[in-house]
Amino acid sequence: MNADPTGTVWHGTVSDDDWRVYEPVLTKAERAVVRFALGGAFALAAYTGHLRNTKDLDIYVLPSEKEEMIRIIESCGMHDYYSRMAYDRNWIHRSVGESQQIVDVIWSMPNRRSVVDEEWLTRGAPITIRGHALRAIPIEELLWAKMYVIQRERCDWPDIFNLLFYSGTRIDWHHLLGRIGSDAPLLKAILTIFRWLSPERADIFPDWLWERMLTEETGTERGNRPFLLDTRPWFGTDLRSDR
Repeated sequence: MNADPTGTVWHGTVSDDDWRVYEPVLTKAERAVVRFALGGAFALAAYTGHLRNTKDLDIYVLPSEKEEMIRIIESCGMHDYYSRMAYDRNWIHRSVGESQQIVDVIWSMPNRRSVVDEEWLTRGAPITIRGHALRAIPIEELLWAKMYVIQRERCDWPDIFNLLFYSGTRIDWHHLLGRIGSDAPLLKAILTIFRWLSPERADIFPDWLWERMLTEETGTERGNRPFLLDTRPWFGTDLRSDR
């Protein structure tokens, strides 16, 4: 099936139990005029047409508005998840309710490659959830964020392959490449695998993109590249550079 171009038709629904947690947060945020966009499973559903029940809600905000969004979530009876499981509070705030659903406030990538800016909140697909007119983060930023999630326990590249399959023709490749910058070799790897998985879909992508990928090099930038993918040791030892 083709993903609905407005992002409003999904194969799957938000459960009543989950909605009882999410709806007060979304309503109060709308009333407070806090600017936000949804990521995670809801953004993925907006571009693939398939909603995955992950029991969490990812809310992207500008860094300047994170404290207000956190206050809204706490006013809905949710509590910081840190006491149960420590996490890096420099890019995300995790809250949990009595029924165990999690609401995340996100204002930066985990690897600090980017902070949320206006384009994260305004360029994405409109989505409607039980009468609430909302917006997903853009497909380009969703792909960009998921591109770095290659860990021992988790890899988001299958999500990217689904984004490419269902909505690859909607991607603004110039915008994405501008965002990715020197990390374009990661996109090259993703597109190479996708072309092997689904050559018919890959052939729809512009010729100039494939030509660009053919000439894409790893670059001369040095630093701790494994850290971009996982803060834990990537090769079994605590490497601090790729020399």
